[in-house]
Amino acid sequence: MSKIKESLHRSPKARASLLISIPLAWLLIIYIGSLFALFITSIWKIDTFTSKVVREFTLQNFIDVFSDRAYFNVTVRTLVVAISVTLICALIAIPMAFFMARIARPRSRPVLIALVLTPLWASYLVKIYAWRTMFYPDTGFLNWLISPLGGSSPGFGMFAVIIGLTYLWLPYMVLPIYAGMEKLPNSVLDASADLGAKSGRTFFQVVLPITWPAIIAGSIFTFSLSMGDYITVQILGGTFQMLGNVVYQNFSLNLPFAAAVALIPVLIMIVYLGSVRRTGALDNL
Repeated sequence: MSKIKESLHRSPKARASLLISIPLAWLLIIYIGSLFALFITSIWKIDTFTSKVVREFTLQNFIDVFSDRAYFNVTVRTLVVAISVTLICALIAIPMAFFMARIARPRSRPVLIALVLTPLWASYLVKIYAWRTMFYPDTGFLNWLISPLGGSSPGFGMFAVIIGLTYLWLPYMVLPIYAGMEKLPNSVLDASADLGAKSGRTFFQVVLPITWPAIIAGSIFTFSLSMGDYITVQILGGTFQMLGNVVYQNFSLNLPFAAAVALIPVLIMIVYLGSVRRTGALDNL
């Protein structure tokens, strides 16, 4: 032990390697270890009489998940919600981030960043229940607002879930895009203007391609968080269900089956990250 301490005091490289190895060890033990435990649980079975987990190898849980049409439909609905939330967040976040990074005065930028972060300071449940009062079919705020025009509140369901998740995860899309646009050199924009490009063409053909890695980084947050959410769906979804709700409902009844269902979002994220990495969009992050 004394030799290790002496080597750390003498060698800066040893201290740096130690600082790097600590988060890597945390990643391997906590994150990868928990995923491995999830996979191991998914190949066990349950005693139908006692409802206790039996540690015997079986693939029946995966057969039930992938052969049942109902779970396939839930997976498709979860993907539709996650993709919709990601696209809506991108459509809102890109102009917001561009205004904050390139148009707003430097003195006002910290204030704008604080305003973007302010919703994160409120409780998750408080925000979702606030949206529930807005979407309530008969006495909700949206119904009160639209009823004079002859309409009515859309009520609880897929639309309410998408709006609620968009509100929750929008800051996670705005901040990476803002960071990417803030680093954009002014010389690039000046060169585009000197070559005769108008502001719209400069934005779509210069700004967006350069900040594409930041947009992808934000999409990873919004897509993954939407894939695994179930509380918002319970509060705003009505009878609408996603994969997280299936896991929650089966957790206490059939833990191995719930673990098999929980692996579906993990596999989808692996495919998504692999496809994003193959495009090279993350190389400059």
